[in-house]
Amino acid sequence: MAWLEYLLPLIFLFPLAAAAVIVVALRNLHDARVRSPFDAQPLREPGQALRNRLDRAFAGLFLDGALGPIVTLAPLVYGMGRMLFSHQQNWIEWALYGALCTLLALVFCLLLIRDFQRIRRLKLGLACELAVSQELERLIRPEAHPYYVFHDVPGDGYTIDHVAVTPHGIFVVETRARTPVLTPGGREVKVVTVEPERLRFPGWSERQPLAKTRQATRWLKSWLEHQLGAAVPVKGVLALPGWEIDTRQALDDLLVVGGDDLARRLAATLLGELDDATHDAVISALRQRASLLDLPPLQGPSI
Repeated sequence: MAWLEYLLPLIFLFPLAAAAVIVVALRNLHDARVRSPFDAQPLREPGQALRNRLDRAFAGLFLDGALGPIVTLAPLVYGMGRMLFSHQQNWIEWALYGALCTLLALVFCLLLIRDFQRIRRLKLGLACELAVSQELERLIRPEAHPYYVFHDVPGDGYTIDHVAVTPHGIFVVETRARTPVLTPGGREVKVVTVEPERLRFPGWSERQPLAKTRQATRWLKSWLEHQLGAAVPVKGVLALPGWEIDTRQALDDLLVVGGDDLARRLAATLLGELDDATHDAVISALRQRASLLDLPPLQGPSI
């Protein structure tokens, strides 16, 4: 029967299929998330949302790198089986198997390139967020100053990088990572001009970072007012680690900083006065909100 010539070669694909099943089963073998030994709650570090995305990116890299050779070899192995069971050689068919192998190899090469670029962007974003987090830690002096810093606070469909509670107001801190421009002579150009609605980098401009920071600030201000029953002073901060900031054209509703002097700038910015009861209520509300991070899958902010 002619159809057996196409069915029997599938036997040669069983080892490849078994290997593919093992690869898929092991794709989440590395999971960096840990839970507290005291209450079994997930432990969060600064940049935890980006850490989770980085873990998923490495899992995707493992999957593409391991499945690529298996899937690419499948047409070739099937074609070899066809040669054993076929009564006559059809060179057009063999050429199609070869072309399919080549196409699959190109597809997985592109997927690996995409994975490497994604991991590189996430690492840069995580490095910048950790740098800003370390700067924010200077605010925390429990015995002398009533400061409190939250990391990765769930917002309305996104994650706020940091929220700093000070005696003089609440600050929404968003971090964005951008690579400085290199001149033909190898000199770094890292001056960004802040305009009312956009950031003007050397060679390009962006509107989304300012818009996202304003959106997060408005949301947190409205949410806190709903939780506390009274308005509290909230200001948005956009941190661009490694950049020199020109704010001569900027509006005063946001604070745009390079990140290295963030703690000093926040301590010196007086938005208003928070009494002890309001201060404690804000911290309690944010603690409850931060505990929701690991319940629904939230999308992290763009970097």
